[in-house]
Amino acid sequence: MNEFLNVALTFPTLPYSVVLAFAVIYWMLAALGVVDDGIAHDGMDLHLGDDGLHGISGMFSRLGLGGAPVMLVIALLAFFGWNITFFVHLHLLQPLPGAGRWLAGSVTAVLALVASVPLSVIVLRPIRRLLLRLRPVAQTSVLGRVGVIASPLVNASTGYANVDDGGAGLILQVRTRDGAVLARGERVVLLDYLADHNHYLVARENDHPALSIQDSPFPGDKEIHR
Repeated sequence: MNEFLNVALTFPTLPYSVVLAFAVIYWMLAALGVVDDGIAHDGMDLHLGDDGLHGISGMFSRLGLGGAPVMLVIALLAFFGWNITFFVHLHLLQPLPGAGRWLAGSVTAVLALVASVPLSVIVLRPIRRLLLRLRPVAQTSVLGRVGVIASPLVNASTGYANVDDGGAGLILQVRTRDGAVLARGERVVLLDYLADHNHYLVARENDHPALSIQDSPFPGDKEIHR
């Protein structure tokens, strides 16, 4: 155990250990609904601004890593990079003297990142197909429908809701405006779809009763609840 920690927490494995730990914590929070998981779109809410996010996504796309949430790509690169550097560090770098270990470690860290790219591309191929199936279709057609908040909260920067589309149901990224905060279980109405950000603006159903659309038991019919 001591040897494992010594290798994992020293250079060149340490940088990958930090990134991998961050990625694991991020996806744990995403599973709890605390942060945006990015599944419904190709990017994710890192608060980097549109230029920063598009720059990262564009770089990954040129490497064949596009079509998946940015944080998922980072997690895969960190996972493969960590494994490569860990075992090279464990078996080859530890016997080297200090200066030699740092030089060889730097080369190992760079080569591990390079090797992680094609490995991540291979893993992402089936994941992309799965993500395409998870993406909602005909997004503008659900405007006016009622959804139920599924994340711990919804505000102007994060949140998602379950919407009954008459089929298997949709999980949509939703946001509020004017500083409103909604809690899990609240019923909301989908007011608008912002294509640039791939999310819906919502408000409490009670605040917009005239817009609430619910499926009628008769096919092709709709009921407007006032």
